[in-house]
Amino acid sequence: MTNKSAIKQASRAGRKPSLNAQHIEVLRAITQEQPRSSLEEVTRELDRRTGVQVNPVTVRKALREAGIERLKPLRRASERAAVQGSTPARYGYTDAHRRRDGASGMNTDLTDAEWALVRDLFERDGQRGAPPRFERRLMLNACCYALRTGCAWRLLPKSFPPWQAVYMAFKRWAAAGLFEAMHDRLRQQWRQRMGRSPEPSAAIIDAQSTRSSAQGGDTGFDAGKKVKGRKRHLVVDTLGLLLAVTVTAASVQDRDAAAQVVAQACTKVAGLKKLYADGAYGGRCAQAIEQAHAISVEVVRHPGNRSTGTWQDAQQPLWPEVVAKGFVVQAKRWVVERTHAWNERARRLIAHHDRSRWAPVAWVWLAEARILASRLAR
Repeated sequence: MTNKSAIKQASRAGRKPSLNAQHIEVLRAITQEQPRSSLEEVTRELDRRTGVQVNPVTVRKALREAGIERLKPLRRASERAAVQGSTPARYGYTDAHRRRDGASGMNTDLTDAEWALVRDLFERDGQRGAPPRFERRLMLNACCYALRTGCAWRLLPKSFPPWQAVYMAFKRWAAAGLFEAMHDRLRQQWRQRMGRSPEPSAAIIDAQSTRSSAQGGDTGFDAGKKVKGRKRHLVVDTLGLLLAVTVTAASVQDRDAAAQVVAQACTKVAGLKKLYADGAYGGRCAQAIEQAHAISVEVVRHPGNRSTGTWQDAQQPLWPEVVAKGFVVQAKRWVVERTHAWNERARRLIAHHDRSRWAPVAWVWLAEARILASRLAR
């Protein structure tokens, strides 16, 4: 053995390892809490918890030495997704869901209790100038009717004010952000009623592609969903209540539009610390969000995702995970999917009929605020 090789071997033997036993325990805790996270996500989480910056290769080697390996799920075509609960709950309209007709003769009108929650936003006492020609409550009821039925402005019933006046009021309110302010107020009240803090600390992001009509506007083709139209990007809290929304062409990828909608949510709610997302926001997108807003991004993946698999600790031996074929409920992510379903109750949001970019956003804020007003006044 030459002197150079001896010195090199001695330097290797005396080199301090990058990860010690305490770091290994942190890695073990990370893989147990996030079993389907990628190697890069585990490395970033280790840096966040301990402040140690190492290469993902070092983390992979440390995981292997600790007996933590990533197993790929087994698929059986004969099995279907497991349904939680033996007896599925049955849902349907009851007398509690049916609304009475309002002053305009439509059951989409705001009740007295609902109007009392938001009256000061649309009617200001002691305002200078000529009195309004049409009652503000009746104008808002017309907007709610167009939202629920999806009718054109020209087809508003004659019991409402002229459609030109209703449209101009809707345009002014949307530009002033009244629909968003209306929803934010009701969201805080509902969170307090549910025993939560007024502002959330965790959020979920997701996008939904919806078709557009022949009216034109900013449209595109979503090759994944085979939908030609626009895409709604939502950030909601853990109760499914809206925090931010943007509308882009359906051809825009989820990761490309995430920066704008997350920035809106973080600006509105300064206490956000956690963001849950699906696999489309993983990788560089999640890393960019963490660096820009100092929040933790957790990617919730499908159990059948074979690109990442599931981390398994050798100290807790388990059988290889068998993933049923079909739909599987995923933690946290089902909340934002439910919000998409809430929006589609309003027929105006099933398809995009507006050429402008501001109108689809205003409709979403009004739809979510309408749901919360009904809950709080019930």
